[in-house]
Order: sequence, then structure tokens, then C-alpha cells
Amino acid sequence: MGTPKVYSEIREAVNDERVDAVWVSSPNNVRLTTIRTIVEEIREDRSNVNGIACEKPLAASVTDAKEMLRLVENAGILHGYLENQVFAPSLTRGKEIIWNYARDAGRPYLARAAEEHGGPHSAWFWIPQMSGGGVVLDMMCHSFEASRFMLTSPDETREKLKVQSVSGEIASLKWTRPEYVEELKNRTGGRVDYSNSPAEDYGKATVTFEAADGNTVIAETSVLWCYTGPGVRLILDLIGPEYYMSVNSLQPDLHVFSSKNIKPKSGVYFVEKQTAEQGLMPTVADESFTYGFQAENRHMVQSFLQNKMPLENWHDGLAVLEVIMAIYKSAEMGKRLKFQPGSFDGYVPQPARGNWNPKMNFLNTVS
Repeated sequence: MGTPKVYSEIREAVNDERVDAVWVSSPNNVRLTTIRTIVEEIREDRSNVNGIACEKPLAASVTDAKEMLRLVENAGILHGYLENQVFAPSLTRGKEIIWNYARDAGRPYLARAAEEHGGPHSAWFWIPQMSGGGVVLDMMCHSFEASRFMLTSPDETREKLKVQSVSGEIASLKWTRPEYVEELKNRTGGRVDYSNSPAEDYGKATVTFEAADGNTVIAETSVLWCYTGPGVRLILDLIGPEYYMSVNSLQPDLHVFSSKNIKPKSGVYFVEKQTAEQGLMPTVADESFTYGFQAENRHMVQSFLQNKMPLENWHDGLAVLEVIMAIYKSAEMGKRLKFQPGSFDGYVPQPARGNWNPKMNFLNTVS
């Protein structure tokens, strides 16, 4: 690819006549500002950009996401939502096989999806006033969209699954313990203080849908920033009347082992967010391929070059974000909610409001 050109400002980047598309991966709280800037340059004919791909989650709030979608559609810009898990080869191939069975045995009725690791790399993810939330916003967007993808027939659009109800729960299991509060402070140069303003490191949710054929189908999702294991663990299950499929990212076809007599140098790489260099280690040979990043980005590039709307776009990102906010609100209220699209525009999760007390939240939920 050669040496990349580095720009000091977003306008400078999109004004370069060689730039046809933009990938946005800035912190969640500045996504809307970034999109406004890009769209302004395009509308004023100072940019050749015809497509924008945005990392998950689409924004820090439903209000911001709706405005971002309005801006790009009014300007006639193609938009892609960067949700890598729905492009993971194991998931796409598994779905293809399962839905061949489903045509004879009936559609699947239960999807389970989990993502677990020890926490994000960058400090801003940990700060709920910047990110908009904790692990639920950061990772359940993956798990929910993967579930929706699995439960939808290849012949249907995902909108055919109508969300009926949402039940959510959040907690801080690890990172508000005193010793880990200090670890986070040290790791982030004092920027993150979970004794004062924590985000959740655990979340689970149950989402019920009405399918196009009138049947009820369910997605169960769970996410952790407090998992200690060999690396990132992705677990995906799809269950139907006469079949099931299962994916576990820490059960690859490659493992390596080192005995206690070997002292590996720190930094030996096996899998993202590994917490050890010794023992029996699952090793992902090509993470960008296995996790779907290669297929995801290839699809976005090809779509923009062909002037087609990507299959995973900002309508999907908005739909996911509305459910994520419903999960937070359900957790705050301590009850299952009937899902009403459009009712979460002004909602800000408790952690992002800066007044979340994990202990009191749990007590309110069980009272």
C-alpha cells in the first residue's frame, strides 16, 4: 500500500481529491461533529467523498445517530455501519448451512451471543461521559446485531424481525473494586477514576422479536469487560427445532504450549487481549480474517466503488442503538420494557449521566 499520508485535520483529509471514502472511528461523543464537518465539505463541492463507513456504535446517543443519518441521506452519501461480526466467515457460513435446514424444519427461535475480554485499550472507552456508556454500548452492539443476523432468513431484511420487548441488567463486578480502581488510574494516567464515575463492566439482555411468520424468536446476549482468559472470547449459538450451530473464537485449530521451564518474553502475541504467555494458548492465525474485518471492509469498499448502499448501513446502526438504549433503561428501571421505537431519543444511560451507583442499582433491581 505504500506510505500513508497523514492529515492533521478532517477537512484537509476529505478535501484531498484522491479520497473517495472515509472510515470514521473517532470517540463516540464526537461522531456527530465529525459527520457534520465531512458533509459540509461534500455539499460545498470541496470533497469527492461519496461514502462514509462508521465504526460501532453509530453514536453515543439515539439523537446523535438520527441526526447523522439525516445529514448523510440529505446529502445523498452512501453509508456503511462497521459491524465486523456479521461478516465473520464462521458466522456467515454457519448461517448459510442452518437456514438450509430451516427451510424444511422451521426457522430458528433462539440466538445467543457473548463477547468477553478484560477491557478496552484506549482510555476514552472507560469514561462514560465520552463513550456514552460502558461494556453494553461498546460490545453488546456486536452481540445484538450478530443475533439479529442469525435469526433473520437470507431472504428477509432484518427489519422483518420486530422487537417486542427488552430486558436488561448491568453491573460493575471488577473495576470498582479498590485495587482495580487504582490499576485503571495508573493505566490511564489518572484519566479514569471508577471510585467516582464508573461504567458497567457486565451486561446481559434478553430481546424478544416477532418474526415475519408470526412466531416469537429470542436473542440472549451477554458482555464482559471483566473476563480473564487467553484473549477475546466470542460465543455465538443458533438453535432451532431440529438443529443448532455454535461458534467459539477460543477454540481455533491452532494451539501452542510452553512449559513452566520456559519464560516467554512479555509481548509474545497469540490473540488480542491475551492475559498470559505461558501454558496452553489458543492462537488465532489471522484475527482480521477470523473476526470478519477483512470481509467487512472489502464489502464497504466494493459497495462504495459500485455506488451501492452497503448491506450493513446506518439504518442498522440506528436500530441497534435504540435497542441498546432500551437495555440500559430496562436495567435502570429494574423491569422488562415493551419496546417502542422512537422513545429513546433523549435517553442517556445512568453511567453516562455520571450518577450511577452500581451497588444501589443492583439493590433497586432485586427489591
